[in-house]
Amino acid sequence: MADQNETENNEAAEQQQLPPLTIHGQYIKDLSFEVPNAPSIYGKMLQDQPDVSVNVDVDAAKLTENQFEVTVKIRADCKVKEDVAFICELAYGGIFEINVPQEHLEPMLLIECPRLLFPFARHIIANTTRDGSFPPMMLNPVDFAAMYRDRLEALAAQKQAEGETKN
Repeated sequence: MADQNETENNEAAEQQQLPPLTIHGQYIKDLSFEVPNAPSIYGKMLQDQPDVSVNVDVDAAKLTENQFEVTVKIRADCKVKEDVAFICELAYGGIFEINVPQEHLEPMLLIECPRLLFPFARHIIANTTRDGSFPPMMLNPVDFAAMYRDRLEALAAQKQAEGETKN
């Protein structure tokens, strides 16, 4: 019995010595940039103000016991009136080793990991739009904590709606 307690204590001590978050790699999973109305769109942009919409999402997948892949997905659509100027899509991933208690795992995956990946993804988007002969698109910082809270609220509302339809 004493050996079992000692083993558990040693495992707990080892886990406490591990860093809570380690980045093992970052990479472009997918990058797409299209200018379907080139070259005429460049002249139209001189006459009218473009309208840009940006969507950011985060996915996380378990790889091993404590390694996860986190992917920040960004889609930017730019239009001039009804004409598409460009469409830019990026899936930027990272492999993270996470050593935190289970109750902190989801916030680490959906807040902290994307927060670390975002500056690199932002740089890729800026360079890609610039290299496509547009002004570099500098994305504003993203509040991943607010995105996480919104996700939790949407799940709670969905569960509540499902509960009401069963009754």
